[in-house]
Amino acid sequence: MSPHSYYLFTIPVSFFAGLTQGLTGFGSALVAMPFFVEILPARSAVSLSILNGLLITSLLTLRHRRDVRFSNVAPLVIGAIPGIFLGIAFLKHANEGLIRKLLGLLLVTYTTYSLIAWEKIPRLRPNALWGTLAGLLTGLIGASFSAGGPPTIIYVILTGWSKDEMKATLSAFFLFTGASIALGHALSGITDQNVLLLFLLNAPFVAIGVALGMRAYTRIPRELYLRGILLLLLLMGILLIFG
Repeated sequence: MSPHSYYLFTIPVSFFAGLTQGLTGFGSALVAMPFFVEILPARSAVSLSILNGLLITSLLTLRHRRDVRFSNVAPLVIGAIPGIFLGIAFLKHANEGLIRKLLGLLLVTYTTYSLIAWEKIPRLRPNALWGTLAGLLTGLIGASFSAGGPPTIIYVILTGWSKDEMKATLSAFFLFTGASIALGHALSGITDQNVLLLFLLNAPFVAIGVALGMRAYTRIPRELYLRGILLLLLLMGILLIFG
């Protein structure tokens, strides 16, 4: 079997990544990256995951466009822009391993408490300040060590929005951040011709996964949807601690 034939194993991984994010609004990289890095060179794995995520968030934003509120997304974007620059500067001096473990510990603590004390989860009154702070932390953490999603996800959980509004906000915001990162990868040469061809091979299966995930999502009540998000965050926290 030639080395390139192993690239076919990216197809089922991409499908399940699309299925996961089609269902929850996030999590494609969480599903895909542990497998991609075993199949592809690290840079190609990251680039393919970003391109898959860009396709997924584009489809989800299109599907939930009626629930996208500019007032919800704008503060996140405003905060993320300086956060990305701060994260790049922070990366030069940060102890990446320590910060990953601290973020993982925070996620495990928060999600465990939330799942046990479901009725006691606090609720935020959504406003520009909290949204900008969540966006800032997402940009900073994402740019410094590629795990920026949790602050925004926790923020939308605490707002008390409907599940459609939560998913639409996550999708639109991650579309912005994903497009920014994909552009950076393209300009820096990380995304090469081989990655683009591999993405084209995977794209139909990503789209099928997203479609099936969205179909399942419509049948899930809000409470079950939130619990599913918390379980994914718990898994993300565990992977950050022990990964």
